[in-house]
Amino acid sequence: MTSRKRNVLGVLVDATDYSAASEEVVRAARERRPLALTALAVHGVMTGVLDPAHNARLNSFDVVTPDGQPVRWALNLLHSAGLSDRVYGPELTLRVLARFADEGLPVYLYGSTEETLTRLIPALERMFPALKIAGVEPSKFRAVQPGEDVEIADRIRASGARLVLVGLGCPRQEIFTYAMRPLLDMPLMAVGAAFDYHAGLLRNPPPWMQRAGLEWFWRLGLEPKRLWKRYVILNPAYLARLGAQKTGLWKARPPAPATDRPSSFAV
Repeated sequence: MTSRKRNVLGVLVDATDYSAASEEVVRAARERRPLALTALAVHGVMTGVLDPAHNARLNSFDVVTPDGQPVRWALNLLHSAGLSDRVYGPELTLRVLARFADEGLPVYLYGSTEETLTRLIPALERMFPALKIAGVEPSKFRAVQPGEDVEIADRIRASGARLVLVGLGCPRQEIFTYAMRPLLDMPLMAVGAAFDYHAGLLRNPPPWMQRAGLEWFWRLGLEPKRLWKRYVILNPAYLARLGAQKTGLWKARPPAPATDRPSSFAV
């Protein structure tokens, strides 16, 4: 809901919790209406800060949860949100799937690799024996071809799914979710690394590191070559801009929500 959206470096983030975010997804599925949700950590927020067009896309999302502790801290620091916990994408995914399993609502898994999905499906079925997986589609790792977006939407609708989990990585998954929302009458959740975590391909850091906002350090240790630029460059930039917004040195004006569909995006 727009009433919960707060300005974090120009990106509109919802001051929400697991229960409220899950309920919005389930309600949209029951009512057969589109909804776009993503969970943003520092990297996700900074993709918007550094790309105004992408920022406008993010600001059009129905729900943007504070995936990382530093984003939750920003909501509390800037807006006195009083949030006691973040809304972490992989955990939110499990909570939503539990609700969908209880209500018999089928889900569609889009993105990642065949290998990851092959491991993910039995893992989810063990956790949620009643879960209905309507369809599974790995990423093509290329740009969408003319008319292909409509074909993907047709496959998803024909499967009977009431939810699409999108695991394409940031920011590709947010652009996919934004672009596909007008074509589907169901919620789409950009869930980041949730596929890899729940498939057993990535390990979560210890709870104390998560509470301290040190998950980035854990991820950096696991994938230093791929992630060093993300954390070494973007984390200090995030803190600097947060300080500037808090002190009023930078107004961080949010761009208006985007409305036009991108001409090309990753599938």
